[in-house]
Amino acid sequence: EVQLVESGGGLVQPGGSLRLSCAASGFTFSSYGMTWFRQAPGKEREGVAYVNSGGVITGYADSVKGRFAISRDNAKNTVYLQMNGLQLEDTAMYYCARKGSAGYWYRPDNYNYWGQGTQVTVSS
Repeated sequence: EVQLVESGGGLVQPGGSLRLSCAASGFTFSSYGMTWFRQAPGKEREGVAYVNSGGVITGYADSVKGRFAISRDNAKNTVYLQMNGLQLEDTAMYYCARKGSAGYWYRPDNYNYWGQGTQVTVSS
């Protein structure tokens, strides 16, 4: 059974940092691209950052470029999202997802497995 379990969310002040983790199991982790998405209340789910199976190729939403960094450790079956310079508008539920088909990394319909999410709240 494929499982994706996110952790690391919390409450942080503007300008602060958080590191999210997503532990994967039930499949050959090193064979799949992985992406972090986020969804704020009343908004569509948004692709935040992507890393390919080998960890070499990454992609970022324009809104987080230069502030967030995605990485993965295939030996630990884990993907990470380092978030620096957090802003109020980064407040959302963050999900990791396993890419299931070809296509743009930022499109949710290209993913077939999702974690339960971890809440990130940026507030002063």
